[in-house]
Amino acid sequence: MKLGCLTAMFSAKSLKETLDILRPFGLQAVELGVGNYPGSAHIDVQGLLASDAKCKEFKAMLHGEGLEISALSCHGNCLHPDKAFAAANIAVQTNAIKLAEKLGIKTVIDFSGCPGADDNSTKPNWVTCAWPPDFLEILDWQWTKKVIPFWSKQAKFAADHGVRVAFEMHPGFVAYNTETLLKLRKECGANLGANLDPSHLFWQGMDPIIVARKLGKAIFHVHAKDSKVDPYNTAVNGVLDTKHYGDEINRSWIFRTCGYGHSMEWWNDFVSTLRMVGYDGVISIEHEDSLMSSMEGLKKAVAFFKQVLVFEKPGAITWA
Repeated sequence: MKLGCLTAMFSAKSLKETLDILRPFGLQAVELGVGNYPGSAHIDVQGLLASDAKCKEFKAMLHGEGLEISALSCHGNCLHPDKAFAAANIAVQTNAIKLAEKLGIKTVIDFSGCPGADDNSTKPNWVTCAWPPDFLEILDWQWTKKVIPFWSKQAKFAADHGVRVAFEMHPGFVAYNTETLLKLRKECGANLGANLDPSHLFWQGMDPIIVARKLGKAIFHVHAKDSKVDPYNTAVNGVLDTKHYGDEINRSWIFRTCGYGHSMEWWNDFVSTLRMVGYDGVISIEHEDSLMSSMEGLKKAVAFFKQVLVFEKPGAITWA
């Protein structure tokens, strides 16, 4: 496996400045935001789409740094009921797929999106319970009228360009757990899969190791991000929490740098399980730990994963 990072943690800096920061860490890959929520601070999407020469120069620059691009990220909401907002997100994702093909990148990462409750909605409506029956009616309408038609079409578009789309299972969107991710894949196309991010699964009560076993070949990309459930706050209020991420002391859970939510033993088992189910790609560090700066979080995560990751191919034995 290879170790990389999502460069959005340094979005206030230029690509050159970011590469200068990353160079001492010896990473092997970068995940680049191309718009929507991650932004596009480190890549000129339109310029690269318009110029083969710029694409060649861009790839050569990263190659000179010893870096590959693990994925292009355009996390957004292509199903948003605000038609203008949705159209802008769809345009970003469409360009991401075109650019991935041009740069020879296999994977584009996105959220599955969330529609409203009906055609008159202006805001998304994420259904989390089965009763009263209105909620199941909304859910059926969303999948039948919005989710399946859009992603079936977009999956074909991506496949025609030799690209697969990896969804980050994230609450607030229609594919937020194992079941909904696999439903989306079954209904819309096998080139739709998962960007497996354990942090969003922990606080929902899932075990990402068991999730990895269930998803198997549907894992297209992996994020390295941890979370910590606060036992006191959860005992009082449960895990559904709408308090600001900066209100750490009162939240039921918070994002953490890997190793600060779960032990190295857990992460060892997680990486070993990924290898057993056939994943041998990039582990991409994503920093959202509000108790650490981006630089501190990256330093700790890289040091942590250099002890966890197996960099040799299976079967390779080195004798002392």
